[in-house]
Amino acid sequence: MKRKFLFAIFFSLALTSCKDEFLALSPISQASTATFYRTGSDLLNALNGAYGSLQSGGQYGQFYVVSEIPSDDTRPVLSGSVTDQDEFDKFYQRTTNPFLASRWSDGYRGIYRCNAIIDRSGGVTMNEDQKKRVVGEAKFLRALMYFNLVRVFGDVPLIVKEIIDPQEGYEYGRSPVADVYAQIIKDLTDAEGALGVSYTGADVGRATRGAAKALLGKVYLTQKKYVEAAAKLKEVIDAGTYDLLPSYASVFLASGKNHKESIFDVQYKKGSIGEGSGFANAYAPENSGNAVIQFGGGGNNQPTADLIAAYEPGDLRKDVSLATSYVNASGVKVDYNFVRKYRDAPVINGDSEDNWPVLRYADVLLMYAEALNETGKTAEALPFLNRIRTRAGLAAKTAADAGTPAAMRLAIEQERRIELAFEGHRWFDLVRTGRALDVLKAKATAIGIKTNLTESNLVFAIPQSQIDINPSKVKQNAGY
Repeated sequence: MKRKFLFAIFFSLALTSCKDEFLALSPISQASTATFYRTGSDLLNALNGAYGSLQSGGQYGQFYVVSEIPSDDTRPVLSGSVTDQDEFDKFYQRTTNPFLASRWSDGYRGIYRCNAIIDRSGGVTMNEDQKKRVVGEAKFLRALMYFNLVRVFGDVPLIVKEIIDPQEGYEYGRSPVADVYAQIIKDLTDAEGALGVSYTGADVGRATRGAAKALLGKVYLTQKKYVEAAAKLKEVIDAGTYDLLPSYASVFLASGKNHKESIFDVQYKKGSIGEGSGFANAYAPENSGNAVIQFGGGGNNQPTADLIAAYEPGDLRKDVSLATSYVNASGVKVDYNFVRKYRDAPVINGDSEDNWPVLRYADVLLMYAEALNETGKTAEALPFLNRIRTRAGLAAKTAADAGTPAAMRLAIEQERRIELAFEGHRWFDLVRTGRALDVLKAKATAIGIKTNLTESNLVFAIPQSQIDINPSKVKQNAGY
C-alpha cells in the first residue's frame, strides 16, 4: 500500500470551469493534469480553481479561528465537549485539532493549484500578455497562501513546483521563515509587473497591481522592513486607484462590493450554486431563529466585552460592526454579543453574498502610518491616522495625543483594532508589533488562558498528521 501523500493534495486537485462570470465555478469531469493544460481556456479555468480555493474553511472560510479567536477581540461558541475553537482562545491546542489540519491541507491544496498553473503555462497556446497576467495572478495567490501559512505555523515546507510523483512530497521538510518570506517577496514582485491596474466585467475581483503592492507592503511591515514598507504602500496611495468610501457602513454592503476601497476580497456569490459565503449565519446568535438573520446563526466569533469597551463614544463603526443584543420572535430583548459586519440575507443557510475583505484601503493607510512612525516620521503619520478617525465620526488626534513614536504606536494599534475588527487582523497585528504577550497576559484571567504564554505560543502547532506522515522531515514547533 502506498503511503498517504504528504500534503493530501495529489489526489484532491479540483479543476474548475468558468461560465458566465469569474465566480461561476463548476468541476470539469474526467480531466487530468496530463491532458488539461493545453489551451488558454484550460489555464483560465485552472486559475479560477485557485481563486476558488480561498473560499475553503482552511483558508478564508474560517479564517477567524486563527486570526481573531486567539486575540482579545473575540471568543468562540462552546458546544458541550467540542473545544476545537476554545483551544485557540485559551491556548491549550491539541496537535490533532481539526482547524490546524484544514489550515495546512487547504493552504497547500491551493498552492498546488498555483504551482501547476505556473509550471504548465509555458506549454499553453494563448495570447502572451494574457498568459503573463494569468501567471502573475497565480503568483499573487501563492504568495498570499504562503503568507498565511508562515504566520500561522512559522517554518513551513516551501514548494514552488508542481509535484507529480507522490513520493517526491517526502523530500520536503520545513523551510526557514526567512526563505519563505523571500519567495513571497519574489512572487509579489513578479506579480506587480504582470497584473493590471483594474479590471471590468467578469474579471472584477481578480488580483490587481495594487493588490500585489499592498500585500508586499504588509509583508515588509511584518518583517519590520519599515523603509521598504513605507515606499511600497506609498505607491498604492499615490496611484490614486483607491480611496475611502464616505460611509463606513457602505464598505460592507454586499450590494456594492468590489468598490473603490476594496483592494482584494475573497469573492462569494449566493444563489444555491455552492459559491455563497457563510459568515452571516455563522456569526449570528445561536438559538435566535430568524430574528437576526434568515435560517438562524451559529454564534461563532463573539465579540468580547473588552473589545466593545474599546470603542470611543460616538464611533460610527460600532453599530456597523457588532451588536450586544437582539429582539427575539416573542419581542423579548436578548443580551448577546455578535458580529454584524457581514449581514447579507442568505438564499439558504450559509449562502450569502458577503465577500471577505483581505486588503482594503483603510488598512493601507494605517500600515503606511505605522511604517512612517517606525522610520522616525511620526508627525507625517498623523494625517493618515486621522483620515480613518474622521470617517468614523471621531475627533482627530493631535501631536499632544500621538506626538511621540510610542504614543503613535498605541494610537495606530487602537485604530486598527476598531477599523478592521472581524476582518482577520487583530492576532497577526499583535504578533507583528511584539505586543501579543503583553496584551494577552494582562487579560489572561478575563480570557481564561490556560497556560503561561511564551514566545512559542506566537505560532501554532504543526498538525500531528503531517508529522506522522513524514517524521524524518517534519518536526513539531516548540511548546507543543
